[in-house]
Amino acid sequence: MARRHPGAVIDFWFGELAPAQWFHKAPTLDDEIRRRFGACHAAAARGELWHWRDSARGRLAEVIVLDQFSRHLHRGSSQAYACDAQALVLAQEAVAQGADRYLDVPWRAFLFMPYMHSESLVIHDEALRLFDQPGLEENLRHEQRHRQVIARFGRYPHRNAALGRPSTPEEHAFLAGPGASF
Repeated sequence: MARRHPGAVIDFWFGELAPAQWFHKAPTLDDEIRRRFGACHAAAARGELWHWRDSARGRLAEVIVLDQFSRHLHRGSSQAYACDAQALVLAQEAVAQGADRYLDVPWRAFLFMPYMHSESLVIHDEALRLFDQPGLEENLRHEQRHRQVIARFGRYPHRNAALGRPSTPEEHAFLAGPGASF
Protein backbone atom coordinates (compact mmCIF):
# COMPACT_ATOMS: atom_id res chain seq x y z
CA MET A 1 0.00 0.00 0.00
CA ALA A 2 1.32 3.46 -0.93
CA ARG A 3 0.67 4.65 2.62
CA ARG A 4 3.39 2.40 3.99
CA HIS A 5 5.91 2.60 1.17
CA PRO A 6 7.51 5.87 0.10
CA GLY A 7 8.97 3.99 -2.88
CA ALA A 8 5.49 3.81 -4.41
CA VAL A 9 5.32 7.62 -4.44
CA ILE A 10 8.83 7.97 -5.88
CA ASP A 11 8.22 5.30 -8.53
CA PHE A 12 4.94 6.89 -9.55
CA TRP A 13 6.19 10.49 -9.65
CA PHE A 14 9.55 9.92 -11.30
CA GLY A 15 8.98 6.61 -13.09
CA GLU A 16 5.39 6.46 -14.30
CA LEU A 17 4.83 10.14 -15.01
CA ALA A 18 6.59 12.11 -17.70
CA PRO A 19 7.98 15.47 -16.55
CA ALA A 20 5.39 17.24 -18.71
CA GLN A 21 2.66 15.73 -16.52
CA TRP A 22 4.00 17.12 -13.23
CA PHE A 23 2.60 20.61 -13.72
CA HIS A 24 -0.10 19.98 -16.31
CA LYS A 25 -3.72 20.32 -15.24
CA ALA A 26 -5.31 17.01 -16.12
CA PRO A 27 -8.43 15.75 -14.35
CA THR A 28 -7.55 12.15 -15.24
CA LEU A 29 -4.19 12.47 -13.46
CA ASP A 30 -5.84 14.16 -10.49
CA ASP A 31 -8.29 11.24 -10.30
CA GLU A 32 -5.49 8.70 -10.52
CA ILE A 33 -3.57 10.37 -7.69
CA ARG A 34 -6.79 10.49 -5.66
CA ARG A 35 -7.44 6.79 -6.24
CA ARG A 36 -3.90 5.57 -5.65
CA PHE A 37 -2.64 8.03 -3.05
CA GLY A 38 -5.64 9.68 -1.42
CA ALA A 39 -5.30 7.63 1.77
CA CYS A 40 -1.55 8.22 1.75
CA HIS A 41 -2.12 11.98 1.50
CA ALA A 42 -4.60 11.93 4.37
CA ALA A 43 -2.09 10.01 6.52
CA ALA A 44 0.70 12.45 5.66
CA ALA A 45 -1.53 15.44 6.45
CA ARG A 46 -2.16 13.90 9.89
CA GLY A 47 1.60 13.49 10.44
CA GLU A 48 1.37 9.71 10.41
CA LEU A 49 4.20 9.08 7.95
CA TRP A 50 7.04 10.20 10.23
CA HIS A 51 8.79 6.85 9.68
CA TRP A 52 9.35 7.84 6.05
CA ARG A 53 11.82 10.45 7.29
CA ASP A 54 14.43 7.79 8.01
CA SER A 55 15.83 8.21 4.49
CA ALA A 56 16.31 11.01 1.99
CA ARG A 57 13.99 9.24 -0.48
CA GLY A 58 11.33 8.85 2.20
CA ARG A 59 11.54 12.52 3.13
CA LEU A 60 11.25 13.44 -0.53
CA ALA A 61 8.22 11.17 -0.93
CA GLU A 62 6.46 12.80 2.03
CA VAL A 63 7.19 16.27 0.63
CA ILE A 64 5.83 15.26 -2.78
CA VAL A 65 2.66 13.90 -1.15
CA LEU A 66 2.08 17.06 0.89
CA ASP A 67 3.20 19.60 -1.70
CA GLN A 68 2.47 18.18 -5.15
CA PHE A 69 -0.31 15.70 -4.47
CA SER A 70 -2.23 18.33 -2.48
CA ARG A 71 -2.40 20.47 -5.61
CA HIS A 72 -3.71 17.57 -7.69
CA LEU A 73 -6.17 16.29 -5.09
CA HIS A 74 -7.67 19.68 -4.25
CA ARG A 75 -7.15 21.68 -7.43
CA GLY A 76 -8.82 25.09 -7.30
CA SER A 77 -9.67 24.97 -3.59
CA SER A 78 -8.01 26.27 -0.46
CA GLN A 79 -7.15 22.67 0.46
CA ALA A 80 -4.61 22.67 -2.38
CA TYR A 81 -2.40 24.85 -0.14
CA ALA A 82 -3.38 23.49 3.27
CA CYS A 83 -0.27 21.31 3.67
CA ASP A 84 2.22 23.87 2.34
CA ALA A 85 3.61 24.86 5.75
CA GLN A 86 4.00 21.23 6.77
CA ALA A 87 5.80 20.42 3.49
CA LEU A 88 8.07 23.44 3.94
CA VAL A 89 9.09 22.43 7.46
CA LEU A 90 9.86 18.89 6.26
CA ALA A 91 11.92 20.28 3.38
CA GLN A 92 13.77 22.66 5.70
CA GLU A 93 14.59 19.80 8.08
CA ALA A 94 15.79 17.68 5.17
CA VAL A 95 18.07 20.45 3.90
CA ALA A 96 19.38 21.16 7.41
CA GLN A 97 20.28 17.47 7.77
CA GLY A 98 21.90 17.35 4.31
CA ALA A 99 19.37 14.86 2.95
CA ASP A 100 19.23 16.78 -0.34
CA ARG A 101 22.82 15.74 -1.08
CA TYR A 102 21.69 12.09 -1.21
CA LEU A 103 19.13 12.75 -3.94
CA ASP A 104 19.62 12.88 -7.68
CA VAL A 105 19.77 16.51 -8.78
CA PRO A 106 16.41 16.47 -10.63
CA TRP A 107 14.75 15.01 -7.52
CA ARG A 108 16.13 17.83 -5.38
CA ALA A 109 13.89 20.26 -7.23
CA PHE A 110 10.85 18.60 -5.65
CA LEU A 111 12.41 18.63 -2.20
CA PHE A 112 12.97 22.37 -2.66
CA MET A 113 9.54 23.05 -4.24
CA PRO A 114 7.84 23.99 -0.93
CA TYR A 115 10.26 26.92 -0.73
CA MET A 116 9.02 28.10 -4.13
CA HIS A 117 5.41 27.69 -3.06
CA SER A 118 5.87 29.80 0.08
CA GLU A 119 4.44 33.30 0.26
CA SER A 120 7.40 34.47 2.39
CA LEU A 121 10.12 36.58 0.80
CA VAL A 122 12.58 35.30 3.42
CA ILE A 123 11.89 31.73 2.28
CA HIS A 124 12.30 32.74 -1.36
CA ASP A 125 15.72 34.20 -0.62
CA GLU A 126 16.74 30.76 0.66
CA ALA A 127 15.09 29.12 -2.37
CA LEU A 128 17.30 31.16 -4.69
CA ARG A 129 20.34 29.68 -2.96
CA LEU A 130 18.99 26.13 -3.06
CA PHE A 131 18.00 26.17 -6.72
CA ASP A 132 21.30 27.80 -7.76
CA GLN A 133 23.15 24.60 -8.60
CA PRO A 134 24.07 22.74 -11.77
CA GLY A 135 21.14 20.80 -13.18
CA LEU A 136 18.48 23.07 -11.65
CA GLU A 137 18.91 26.08 -13.92
CA GLU A 138 15.35 25.93 -15.25
CA ASN A 139 13.99 25.59 -11.72
CA LEU A 140 16.07 28.60 -10.69
CA ARG A 141 14.47 30.66 -13.47
CA HIS A 142 11.03 29.63 -12.22
CA GLU A 143 12.01 30.48 -8.65
CA GLN A 144 13.21 33.93 -9.74
CA ARG A 145 9.85 34.55 -11.38
CA HIS A 146 7.95 33.32 -8.30
CA ARG A 147 10.08 35.53 -6.06
CA GLN A 148 9.31 38.57 -8.21
CA VAL A 149 5.59 38.01 -7.66
CA ILE A 150 6.08 37.67 -3.89
CA ALA A 151 8.32 40.76 -3.81
CA ARG A 152 5.68 42.74 -5.69
CA PHE A 153 2.50 41.56 -3.95
CA GLY A 154 3.58 39.76 -0.77
CA ARG A 155 1.52 36.77 -1.91
CA TYR A 156 0.46 34.84 -4.99
CA PRO A 157 -2.55 36.70 -6.45
CA HIS A 158 -3.66 33.63 -8.42
CA ARG A 159 -4.46 31.92 -5.08
CA ASN A 160 -6.75 34.71 -3.88
CA ALA A 161 -10.02 33.28 -5.18
CA ALA A 162 -9.38 29.80 -3.79
CA LEU A 163 -8.31 31.22 -0.45
CA GLY A 164 -11.19 33.70 -0.23
CA ARG A 165 -8.86 36.69 -0.28
CA PRO A 166 -9.95 39.88 -2.02
CA SER A 167 -7.63 40.97 -4.83
CA THR A 168 -6.31 44.48 -5.07
CA PRO A 169 -6.78 46.46 -8.30
CA GLU A 170 -3.07 45.93 -9.02
CA GLU A 171 -3.48 42.16 -8.56
CA HIS A 172 -6.51 42.12 -10.86
CA ALA A 173 -4.47 43.91 -13.52
CA PHE A 174 -1.58 41.49 -13.06
CA LEU A 175 -3.85 38.43 -13.31
CA ALA A 176 -5.44 39.78 -16.50
CA GLY A 177 -2.04 40.33 -18.12
CA PRO A 178 0.18 37.92 -20.01
CA GLY A 179 2.38 35.54 -18.08
CA ALA A 180 0.46 35.81 -14.82
CA SER A 181 0.06 32.09 -14.29
CA PHE A 182 2.81 29.66 -13.57
